[in-house]
Amino acid sequence: MELFKNTNFDFLGWKWHFIIASLVLTVAGLVSLVGRGGPKYGIDFKGGTLMTVRFAGKPPIDEIRSAVSKRVGGSGEVTVQNFESTSNEVAIGTELTDERQLDLNRRTIIQTLQATFGQPSSGKLDFNNSGHETLVSRLRDPLARAGVALSEPQLQKLVVDMLNFRDTPPRSGLITSFDQLSSVPGVTPAVINTLKQECYTAPFSVRRVEMVGPKVGADLRQRAIWATLAALGGMLVYIAFRFEWIYGVAAVVAVFHDTIITIGFFSLFDKEITLTVIAALLTLVGYSMNDTIVIFDRIRENLKLSRREPLEQLINRSVNQTLSRTVMTSGLTFLTVLALFLFGGAVLHGFSFALVVGIIIGTYSSVFIASPIVLFWHDWFDKRKRSAAVAAPARASTGKESAGKGSMRAMK
Repeated sequence: MELFKNTNFDFLGWKWHFIIASLVLTVAGLVSLVGRGGPKYGIDFKGGTLMTVRFAGKPPIDEIRSAVSKRVGGSGEVTVQNFESTSNEVAIGTELTDERQLDLNRRTIIQTLQATFGQPSSGKLDFNNSGHETLVSRLRDPLARAGVALSEPQLQKLVVDMLNFRDTPPRSGLITSFDQLSSVPGVTPAVINTLKQECYTAPFSVRRVEMVGPKVGADLRQRAIWATLAALGGMLVYIAFRFEWIYGVAAVVAVFHDTIITIGFFSLFDKEITLTVIAALLTLVGYSMNDTIVIFDRIRENLKLSRREPLEQLINRSVNQTLSRTVMTSGLTFLTVLALFLFGGAVLHGFSFALVVGIIIGTYSSVFIASPIVLFWHDWFDKRKRSAAVAAPARASTGKESAGKGSMRAMK
């Protein structure tokens, strides 16, 4: 399918406009990075605690941030983010500088949430945030006093069934009333009354806790850098082998340009770089490289067919011939990641932002950065060959004149 037929746009005629725009964006990004002391790394790379918490209603973001910051704010930055605008789940993150604070921060966040939204003064157990053994120990004697005759295996199974009911969708770890448990086998009115006396249902549930130490974060950061450089190096070798070395250099410079500008945008907009952003950058590297290779392959084919055609004209023709493919693949991918950026929620915001910026930059770099590098190299190489060709006869004639003068002196 071709969207455009027989187009004849002078893409390389606009190369300097885009090269200057790239230089401006690169310098702006680098200045921002230097001014901010480097990229703003997420907890994945700095180290810290990331806790996913589900609330019964709309999460009070400001209240959560204020309460947690008062308790753990002194040990680093506290972040609270919605997963989606309509989601009842939030991600609470705390930065760490000391490995020993990992578990302490986890406990502090849970205690802060219980003190702010729970009933810690009642002396009851929080059912929504309790594990199997804690619940069994709490219910064993009260159930016996209430006349609920259960053997130890029966009690264990009863607690397992109640927790399974609590943790399965649509509840997903959060019940709002103990009467909801009446459908669980073995849960009688006496059991429900005992639960009401011994436990309460907090309006939140801790669904997942991730802890990354500062040393592990630094190691992940180093590995991410090496992974990106290894990808660029591997592609340079492949393209140099598949085409010519200058094509490999041009493609890698273009992709490196895409990566630097994208990271610069993260700094300019004060966004965190996390593992998902690194995944997006590696995706961008592969995507941009593929786009560049398609254009280079068409240039190589046309060089075989039209050796006498001026190179700039040939490259323009090659870009025009691949224009439909570029617009279709880049356009459709851009619409997809744009939808992800607009509706994907805060957790995917960094990933989708990297791809939105990267696809725009990567698409034009294949045309206006990689192709001009090949053109500049061939122009420089041809001029050098012509200069050498002109210099060779001149040196030869000079040598002949010197030889003739020597012969005449010898005759004299």
